[in-house]
Amino acid sequence: MPCGEDWLSHPLGIVQGFFAQNGVNPDWEKKVIEYFKEKLKENNAPKWVPSLNEVPLHYLKPNSFVKFRCMIQDMFDPEFYMGVYETVNQNTKAHPQQELDLNSPRNTTLERQTFYCVPVPGESTWVKEAYVNANQARVSPSTSYTPSRHKRSYEDDDDMDLQPNKQKDQHAGARQAGSVGGLQWCGEPKRLETEASTGQQLNSLNLSSPFDLNFPLPGEKGPACLVKVYEDWDCFKVNDILELYGILSVDPVLSILNNDERDASALLDPMECTDTAEEQRVHSPPASLVPRIHVILAQKLQHINPLLPACLNKEESKTCKFVSSFMSELSPVRAELLGFLTHALLGDSLAAEYLILHLISTVYTRRDVLPLGKFTVNLSGCPRNSTFTEHLYRIIQHLVPASFRLQMTIENMNHLKFIPHKDYTANRLVSGLLQLPSNTSLVIDETLLEQGQLDTPGVHNVTALSNLITWQKVDYDFSYHQMEFPCNINVFITSEGRSLLPADCQIHLQPQLIPPNMEEYMNSLLSAVLPSVLNKFRIYLTLLRFLEYSISDEITKAVEDDFVEMRKNDPQSITADDLHQLLVVARCLSLSAGQTTLSRERWLRAKQLESLRRTRLQQQKCVNGNEL
Repeated sequence: MPCGEDWLSHPLGIVQGFFAQNGVNPDWEKKVIEYFKEKLKENNAPKWVPSLNEVPLHYLKPNSFVKFRCMIQDMFDPEFYMGVYETVNQNTKAHPQQELDLNSPRNTTLERQTFYCVPVPGESTWVKEAYVNANQARVSPSTSYTPSRHKRSYEDDDDMDLQPNKQKDQHAGARQAGSVGGLQWCGEPKRLETEASTGQQLNSLNLSSPFDLNFPLPGEKGPACLVKVYEDWDCFKVNDILELYGILSVDPVLSILNNDERDASALLDPMECTDTAEEQRVHSPPASLVPRIHVILAQKLQHINPLLPACLNKEESKTCKFVSSFMSELSPVRAELLGFLTHALLGDSLAAEYLILHLISTVYTRRDVLPLGKFTVNLSGCPRNSTFTEHLYRIIQHLVPASFRLQMTIENMNHLKFIPHKDYTANRLVSGLLQLPSNTSLVIDETLLEQGQLDTPGVHNVTALSNLITWQKVDYDFSYHQMEFPCNINVFITSEGRSLLPADCQIHLQPQLIPPNMEEYMNSLLSAVLPSVLNKFRIYLTLLRFLEYSISDEITKAVEDDFVEMRKNDPQSITADDLHQLLVVARCLSLSAGQTTLSRERWLRAKQLESLRRTRLQQQKCVNGNEL
């Protein structure tokens, strides 16, 4: 069996070797998976696997072993393919012809699932750079490789040839059956010929318009991929973030059929004509734009922070030396972060406290429909017609792994697509701005809102934002019904007066200084922070979201007594909702100090913060009337 680097550059040889050894024994596939799992445990092996996130597609060798960090944007219908098939040799022409033996009793039809995956929406630049720096795979343009295609009589949504050519033999492969028409080989699959340039490929595909990669956020870059999953696909759902390891397929014959071929295939297989031209265009896009990955290993990622171990499960994180050593030096990191954010918030240390609590908040469970742990903060008092909110977002971008700034203008609210919807003609989920993975920071800038009229789509978009904040869910539009997609998005709203949206907590900004040049001030703030310190901030904000938290019976009793006492002194001073918010503030405050249980001291500190925040709001009301 091939060894050394063959598993990286020639993984199909490994697959073929296992199949040859095991024949029709179904365990051969498990052995392939185990082989690659073991290989990836060796000497930082994952760092040597080229990543589609970092390496341009034309630098990668077809049928090589690759990885991809992505979000599941859509799930297509299951596919059937010929997992095992037999061919016979037809020597009627100059070259031997391989033809499928349709009557062989050894042919086996299997099922697989296809995910449409996109790069993680809103992924921060520092995250991408850290992954690039960690990877050791060095790929340069291949002088010996030109884009190529197999000579075949049908353009099969498949990719790879897992079999040596034998006169009559049984084969294992990953072939999709019954979706593209003809069944007869017209040449040896291993024989390659040069293909026309990408531009010519696209022209020959009769694309009516440039192919829409369906990214949720505008301005995103990177490849989208059709991901073929062969086992355990029920473990995954739309919007999950995955790290995939598999075999890359960029064969141009995977692309859509032209009209003549589609008509011919419909004659061969009447079921073919049930797919619309638009559906075929979307489900079989040019491989040069949307490569295929045949998954060998898939892991659901809890987070995408490259500075932390991939898995932060409670038990594993306790035994992780990196995590325990970081937790031991948490206090100075928190103090430095508080100072940094105080400067970013123009000297307002109370607003900085609340920003820290917001950034580490997360939905830790749901009680019926109520998401617990969410903490949407509205920072009011932001200067209008200033670049402050834009630069504050830049600061947040430098701290969190994924984020997006929504500029809340009348035009954007009326024209942008917020809600993903089902396109039944193309049989796909068309993405919207709110199709975001868990733990994304969504910064809504309301300071840009001018007077104007919201039309019907604008009203729907505002409703969608309100539902996202209140219930941490987005109702995807399936035309005949809506489907709830739970989410876990940190929403931070910047506004001049009180936000139009239902924030959990409003903190009014009290600047201690107004820099004459905001851009210069914020740039100098960022450049003054050492990269090592910035990395500690990033680890801090990700790690604390995953800590377990509990309240002892003793403290629960003390909190209840405190609540009764406050109500006794002034029934109007605190409601059940206020108590709930106090408990969320106390939870985030405890976790921000690395404490996984509520102490009396933290409870009192939470009450103090809330008192300061409320007093400030009352003072602002007195100054500005009822605007708040």
